Amino acid sequence: MKYHFCGHSGLQLPAMSLGLWQNFGGTDDFRTVSEMITGAFDRGITHFDLANNYGPPPGSAEVNFGKVLTKELKGHRDEIIVASKAGHRMWEGHYGDGASRKSIIASLHQSLKRTGVDYFDIFYSHRYDGQTPVEETVQTLIDIVRQGKALYVGISKYPVQKAEEAYRIMQAQHVPCLIYQDRYNLLNRTPEEQHFACNKRYGTGFVAFSPLAQGLLSGKYLNGIPDTSRVRKGLGYLQTKDITPETQAKVAALQSLAQQRGQPLAEMSLAWLLSHEEVTSVIIGVGSLQQMDMNLKALDSPAFSEEERRRIDEITRT
Repeated sequence: MKYHFCGHSGLQLPAMSLGLWQNFGGTDDFRTVSEMITGAFDRGITHFDLANNYGPPPGSAEVNFGKVLTKELKGHRDEIIVASKAGHRMWEGHYGDGASRKSIIASLHQSLKRTGVDYFDIFYSHRYDGQTPVEETVQTLIDIVRQGKALYVGISKYPVQKAEEAYRIMQAQHVPCLIYQDRYNLLNRTPEEQHFACNKRYGTGFVAFSPLAQGLLSGKYLNGIPDTSRVRKGLGYLQTKDITPETQAKVAALQSLAQQRGQPLAEMSLAWLLSHEEVTSVIIGVGSLQQMDMNLKALDSPAFSEEERRRIDEITRT
């Protein structure tokens, strides 16, 4: 596994991290969950990305991860980066959602209890909620670090102006923002257009999630939407309306390029992300060890030629 320093910190993260958003909850087979988590660790993936509402049901991914960490990975806590987040709806009522101090602190304590850890290595504000002042959210994150409940803090899915505001406040209080996390893939290049320059100015790392655009960049929707897919079931943020003829044409063109490179589209898509020096780590979501191993092949992918990069830009920026 390749490792990269995260921003201006001394923390190194694996080039690929394991996300537990789906396939690791209480409705999934625990034996498979355990095999994927321990299998990831055996393959050099030491960064596990959680959130309070991951499941389903919400919270169950943290519970399952805690069970594996306590049993199968007992004695390896100091070799592992455990990250969690608060900010999306977790429980009913006024305080189970958003980025207020009340919501974040309550959620943090619940997440620590579910996972069974004394502290998180990284704790995030999962989103800018559009209402809570950035100063309140950021001060809460700073206090979490000073209380020893997280070693580092980060933010996710913030508009770039709000992200820069958060970075300035953290920097002034000597608790810098370690990392920024957002959706980034060949079909969504917004972070490179908006956040990369800001992150560089403040020494903040970048973690990409949804690297395969919820399966679009695996090519499985090129010939229609399978009845068994998450899209048909209404799971995740990818909806049937997102699979347009225009998108399918882009995916088909990218698949043709991947074939010319002698690799599957998913592998090329991951390799493209990994080729950006601004990207500290890519979060992969998998349902089996076989799928994990296929994703990990991107680490040894051949470099992209200038012509291939030009062609990718031509396809994805039109």
